[in-house]
Amino acid sequence: MSNPLSAAANCPCHSGERYGNCCQPFHIHHHAPTPERLMRSRYSAFVLQLFDYLLLTHAADYRADLTIQALVEATPDQWLGLQVFNSEQQDNNGQVHFCAWFKDGGQIGAIHEVSQFILQHGQWYYTTGEQLPVKLPGRNDPCVCGSGKKFKQCCI
Repeated sequence: MSNPLSAAANCPCHSGERYGNCCQPFHIHHHAPTPERLMRSRYSAFVLQLFDYLLLTHAADYRADLTIQALVEATPDQWLGLQVFNSEQQDNNGQVHFCAWFKDGGQIGAIHEVSQFILQHGQWYYTTGEQLPVKLPGRNDPCVCGSGKKFKQCCI
């Protein structure tokens, strides 16, 4: 997997950690220890266009006709940020509620989802997600990209 991001750079998943200490090890070895870590690493893989990782971490029984080409075509122009609202796991099942913000064609949007994960053979895999309505931030709310600026002064 070719990856142009330095291990010392901030991780795209907005964890506050360096990439080399956060998602990079999962991108190399594919074994995230929790559903949330897998979801964060999958978000980072979208940002970094590591489409083979996305296929490898998507449960085979739930892929249907998903291909790298389909992932490429569905990728927005720019990823802006990730908000994780909660995550939980019980036995071999887990879920993560998140919002992944993006800009595409000059418009801001988001994937607001509760994702389901399963643990198979010691590894977590994404299975499905329930899409939820998206509410854009107000003009004076903090920007979704995590810059610390108001939304109106940043990504809007």
